Amino acid sequence: MSAHPHPLSIPNFRAYWAARLAATLGQYGMMLIIGWQTYNIARETMGPSASAAQLGFIGLLQFLPLFLLTPVVGWVADHLDRRNVARATVGLQILCAGTLAAFTWAETMSLPVLFSIAVLLGIARAFNGPALSALAPNLVPHEVLPNAIALSSIAWQAGMIVGPAVGGYAYAWAPPAAYIASTALFALAFVGLSFIGDIARSPIERGKHPIRQIADGLHYVWHNKLVLGAITLDLFAVLLAGATALLPIYARDILEVGTTGLSQLAAAPAAGAALTALYFSFRPLRTEVGPKMLGAVVVFGIATVVFGLSKWMPLSLTALFFAGAADMFSVYIRQSLIQLHTPDDKRGRVAAVSLLTISASNELGEAESGFLAALVGPVAAVVAGGVGAIAVTLLWAKWFPELRLARTFDLPGGEIVHAK
Repeated sequence: MSAHPHPLSIPNFRAYWAARLAATLGQYGMMLIIGWQTYNIARETMGPSASAAQLGFIGLLQFLPLFLLTPVVGWVADHLDRRNVARATVGLQILCAGTLAAFTWAETMSLPVLFSIAVLLGIARAFNGPALSALAPNLVPHEVLPNAIALSSIAWQAGMIVGPAVGGYAYAWAPPAAYIASTALFALAFVGLSFIGDIARSPIERGKHPIRQIADGLHYVWHNKLVLGAITLDLFAVLLAGATALLPIYARDILEVGTTGLSQLAAAPAAGAALTALYFSFRPLRTEVGPKMLGAVVVFGIATVVFGLSKWMPLSLTALFFAGAADMFSVYIRQSLIQLHTPDDKRGRVAAVSLLTISASNELGEAESGFLAALVGPVAAVVAGGVGAIAVTLLWAKWFPELRLARTFDLPGGEIVHAK
């Protein structure tokens, strides 16, 4: 019996992987500088407390398009060519990065410009996420899908490691350079997506009204308790424990490490996550997947508490490293369960719901962190979030026994979800 091919030996997946890496590099390098510029402009005009709230607004403005467009973008990913949808959204991000570079070069950057671009980026990500997520399973055999998910996560996490570092150092050298680099990286991502050839797709549902098809996707998520539990666990845990939005405050006012330190703080969790994803790409997890996912979220909460209390840079970096590793551990299991338990003809709509919860946990979590920090201070906000993530995990283990009892990625009885 021949061994299954490695995902990166498949040309279509290799082009997809390179495109996702380039796009993530550009996105996270750009978003770090958007946050940094927002905080500094607001701090100079409004003071420290109000500037923390402005960071919250940045997260909120990115989340709202995802919230409003979720029903539509999932349907689009299931009915249009997923490659073209991804290319169009990367094109919009090229426009956003180029605009930010021009305003920074002219030294006319302002909060309205940053907020407007945040909205456009939210729209781009709303369509991009479901299309890319639903595209990956079309590029590899079903048997190697968990490996492909891990490799896709490596591209994402590697982008999170290098992107903020590139953005931070480029901005320190010449402020427009950070956005110029992001523009070039998005262009490379567009080229990579253009190299993805013909792909196999399940037959598209015919004869149903689009609204009914959208409702079918939501119905599937609601009634598949394992998928619902996995999606909402991430929503509430990271919503409470997300400290990313407050990194500029920690870098400038608590740890006092400046732009260079900000880049290191942003890269630390991604480094832990990338090493975890790299391990799983060669040694896929096969047993006790549910209990291990729940345990990883608890570790994530503990690491967040340690970071919140730390005033020593090495300890802060270590805590963020373990938070990233634990988050990647849970992401790997959660995404594998969701992808393998969802038919291909519904993957776009289910991915849209998943993206909404991920965005809610990230962007809305950043808004919550920013607003809470303005009220009670950044340290109290981060520590309370970490404790909340631990509490949510314990509740979900009780309310969704399907998560606690999941032993492998296969469905009960060993059957596999195939596209219909």
